[in-house]
Amino acid sequence: MLTTFKKMGAALAAAFFFWSFSSLALAADIMPVGDVRPGMQGIAKTVVAGTDIEEFGVEVIGVLKDKGPSGDLILVRTYGDVIDRTGGIVQGMSGSPVYIDGKLVGAIAYGWSLTDHRVGMLTPIGDMLKLWEPAPEKKTNPSITEEKKNKQLAGEAGQASKEQALAMSGSLRPLDTPLMVAGFTPQALKWLGEKVKPLNLVPFAVGASPESAVYGSLQPGSALAAELVRGDVSVGAIGTVTYVEDGKILAFGHPFLRRGGSSYFLSQAYIFTTVPSLESGFKLGSAGPMVGKIAQDRGAGIAGEVGVYPNIVPVRVHVMDKDLQRQQDAGLQVVQDEKLTPLLATAAVYNVVDKTLDRQGAGTAKVKFEISAPGVPGDVVVRENMFYSPANIGETAMGELFEGLNLLAGNSFQALTLFDVNVQIEVEEERKTAVITQAKAVQASVKPGEKAQIQITLKPYRGENIIRTVNYEVPKTQPEGNLSLLVRGGGSIPIAKLMEGQGNLLLELLQKKRTRTLEEEVKRFTESDRNNDIVVEPAPLEEEMAKQGPGAMQAKKIQNKAAKAEEPIVEKKENKPQGKNGLLGAKDKKDDKGKSKTMTDYIIDGDTMVTLQVKK
Repeated sequence: MLTTFKKMGAALAAAFFFWSFSSLALAADIMPVGDVRPGMQGIAKTVVAGTDIEEFGVEVIGVLKDKGPSGDLILVRTYGDVIDRTGGIVQGMSGSPVYIDGKLVGAIAYGWSLTDHRVGMLTPIGDMLKLWEPAPEKKTNPSITEEKKNKQLAGEAGQASKEQALAMSGSLRPLDTPLMVAGFTPQALKWLGEKVKPLNLVPFAVGASPESAVYGSLQPGSALAAELVRGDVSVGAIGTVTYVEDGKILAFGHPFLRRGGSSYFLSQAYIFTTVPSLESGFKLGSAGPMVGKIAQDRGAGIAGEVGVYPNIVPVRVHVMDKDLQRQQDAGLQVVQDEKLTPLLATAAVYNVVDKTLDRQGAGTAKVKFEISAPGVPGDVVVRENMFYSPANIGETAMGELFEGLNLLAGNSFQALTLFDVNVQIEVEEERKTAVITQAKAVQASVKPGEKAQIQITLKPYRGENIIRTVNYEVPKTQPEGNLSLLVRGGGSIPIAKLMEGQGNLLLELLQKKRTRTLEEEVKRFTESDRNNDIVVEPAPLEEEMAKQGPGAMQAKKIQNKAAKAEEPIVEKKENKPQGKNGLLGAKDKKDDKGKSKTMTDYIIDGDTMVTLQVKK
């Protein structure tokens, strides 16, 4: 953690240092796209190794009207020693500024795979400047059909070259923005890659930037990173600065995630090398000092400001491998974003688990986390559970963490700021599971409102039978007669319940989705049965009959179900003394719906029935 805080302090100091220099940058002369003509030649600036800016040649082929997401695009051919070394335009060159007669024209932003990589497209600087004053994106006149538009483009281009023909008819796409990931294990990197695939991102494993790296002030052509995670690991996109003015920067020339208003880390970047490829080459680099904030992510590029700190979610992780008695702590800062935060934070935590265990396979995990978020009951959400996996315990253990983060960040009731995430995980290779083999009532009969002791026999995996007792309190309104109780593991839905109510269970699930407050959502999540709970509750039919009263007709039951469809089902549990971190101090818990449970040291599987004789 000390290392993390030192890095953060150095980053903040660097931010103000670079602010003082970048604010001196003078506005460049601008060449409007209307003045650009085929045959014009100029230069582009970028970094292909280290932090030094190099230049290469650019020749204009033509201007394509309304071809890009924000307006016109400029078709160019590149040349020179830099292009010969890189094999053409590569990923990471996005944002490289292009100058003609000393005037800034735009940024390299688009290209094609499996073609001549020397040919690409520029986003005009005029469209990028609008990022500092966001406005509705330019839309094509809907009266122009695709056929008319193609004819118009062809007419404007005149005798089209093969590059122009490709630009007008080919599958144009932004230069891929490499997602450089430092500090991840191969398994965690693979997991992250699967999760960010819908965002059209491909992560590459890189090392941390060298401590000896020398960074100057951000200027056109500098390498930069739009970081999403910082700290003991780094996740960010590498690109190039297009324009700097009074501490404000423009870069990329195309969207990163197209999130609109954003809050990413604006960091400098170090380029290890440039890797040529038949499909599409790329710069291999990593993020350096954090110097500001990326505030806009739109069609024409990204825009940020030096010296401004982004909104972040601090994530603290402690992982213990009980078999090796090895533990690891990590400190991270994740961008505050309702879509990205749950994914990135979970991926970063999984990485710490995978790195600590240094293995993949079976195991049992105890997971406890606290998410601080003013606006939820008590301003904190606490959840503790056990998990077992025969294949990948690290990944399995992440399920509820992602669910909890997503519940808060993406809730439909109110915007929440996540202030802090604290995760503690213990993992062991031993299989800590047990099956319910038998249950019996100690008392022959009970009265409504009395407690009945239910003895449950558990068979641990490769272990001897053990007995656990649950004190079940009979509801005061329970009618006289037999009361059938379902005894089950907290993480299982018994076949009896599924069979009894194909309609009943579906109705219950629908009702649970109709929560009306954030408090109900949070309560349901935090108080839901744990995998290591033994749950005793009225059997499905008994539970339904108790609601309707003795002698109720089936038709009446169905009618009442429909009538109650709008009422959310939320467990109400009695208040218990609070222990550390807000966890309940007692193991036995009951609610006012005739449900009791107790926590064990095993993940409980299976279910059985027990019958009580209720007498008044």
